[in-house]
Amino acid sequence: MAASDYEILDERFARLPCTTANVHKLYQGCHWAEGPAYFPAGRYLVWSDAPNNRMLRYDEASDAVSVFRQPANNGNGNTVDRQGRLVTCEHGTRRVTRTEHDGSITVLADNYNGKRLNSPNDVVVKSDGSIWFTDPTYGIDSDYEGNKAESEIGASNVYRIDPASGALTIVCDDFVKPNGLAFSPDEKLLYVVDTGRTHGPQNPAHMRVFEVGENGTLSGGRVFADCTAGLFDGFRLDTDGRIWTSAADGVHVYDPDGTLIGKVRIPEVVANVCFGGPKRDRLFICATTTLYSVRLFVNGAKTF
Repeated sequence: MAASDYEILDERFARLPCTTANVHKLYQGCHWAEGPAYFPAGRYLVWSDAPNNRMLRYDEASDAVSVFRQPANNGNGNTVDRQGRLVTCEHGTRRVTRTEHDGSITVLADNYNGKRLNSPNDVVVKSDGSIWFTDPTYGIDSDYEGNKAESEIGASNVYRIDPASGALTIVCDDFVKPNGLAFSPDEKLLYVVDTGRTHGPQNPAHMRVFEVGENGTLSGGRVFADCTAGLFDGFRLDTDGRIWTSAADGVHVYDPDGTLIGKVRIPEVVANVCFGGPKRDRLFICATTTLYSVRLFVNGAKTF
C-alpha cells in the first residue's frame, strides 16, 4: 500500500504526503544519481550520474528518459538560475559552469586566488542572481567521480559568486566537508550540510543554519539537525520552510523548529531531491541507482 511509503513521526507530517500515492520509480541504471534540477518551461528534469560521466533528462509529459550530456565532466550538483539556465558543479574539471540557452558553456568559477577549486559539489542561486556553492574534495579523493588529485586550496569552503562582478568570495570556511545547501523561502537563512563523517567518525554528519546578510555575508551557523540515518546530502525546502532532505533510508522531513516529523521511505540511499511539476508539488528523488518521484500535498519553495 502507498501508506507504507511514509513514516509519520509527528502529527505535523500527517497532512503532507498523499498516502494513496505511491513512490514511483521513473528510471533505474545510474551508478550515483545526483543533482536533480527541474525546468518548468519544458516540464523536464535534468540530473547527474557522475561515475558514469553523464547527465540524464526526464520528460514529465512522456515519461521518456534520454541522455542530456555525455561526457559531462563528472557533473554533480545542478540548479536553474533566474533566466532558466542550467548551473552545474563539475567534479572532473573542478569548476562551476552555466549552460546558455544556445547550449554553449560559460565557466563561472574554477579557482580561488589562483588555486584550483577542489570539486564543486552542490549549488543554489539566490534571487539577486548570486550563486552559492560548496567545494568539498569528493571529486579529487579518487577517480570514481572525478580525477584524483591533491587539494590546492587545502580546505573545503562555501563560496559565493557575485552577480555583478563575478567575484568569488568565501562565505564560510569552518566546514569539514560542506555538501548540500539551500535557502529558506524568504532567503534570510541558508542551510548547509556537513558530511565530514565520510572522512572520519569524529567528524560531523549534520546540517547547520546561518543568517544571511544583505551584503552576502553569513552569521551564526548553529547545528540545525544531526542525521539519524547515514548522512544528509542534498535537500530543498517547501513553501512553509520545512526541509526535505536526503538520508540513508529515504527523505527526512524537518519542521523549521528542527523536529524530524516524518520520512518518505526509499529502498536506496538518497543523494538529492528537488520539487517540480507545474505546481511544484512533485518531489523528485535521486537515490543511488534510481530516479523516483512522489506527489505531495505541499509545494516546493520557489527557487531561481
